Amino acid sequence: MKYKNKVFSYIGLATKAGKIASGEFSTEKAVKEGKSNIVIVAEDASDNTKKMFTNMCAYYKVPIYFFGEKTELGHAMGKEYRASLALLDKGLADAIEKQLKTAMQEF
Repeated sequence: MKYKNKVFSYIGLATKAGKIASGEFSTEKAVKEGKSNIVIVAEDASDNTKKMFTNMCAYYKVPIYFFGEKTELGHAMGKEYRASLALLDKGLADAIEKQLKTAMQEF
């Protein structure tokens, strides 16, 4: 589970640095403006939300991951809950993606 905590702490860092767009509207805007390096959608997000971001990220060629729950993502950012977020910082996005890939291999 340590990889999971690492991802959440990176999300926290990105939030403090102002390098994150969260919530459906802001995430969508970041992807469409080409500012997003990676998109994370909560595993318990609605099917519509997942489908919308999957299609959008495929179109704009942005990596997308389904990770954590809405409350966990929100908590990592000091909010109540978030179904989606986009990382605007390349370095942090790469670090998170590395952790997520490691996590995927463990399952």
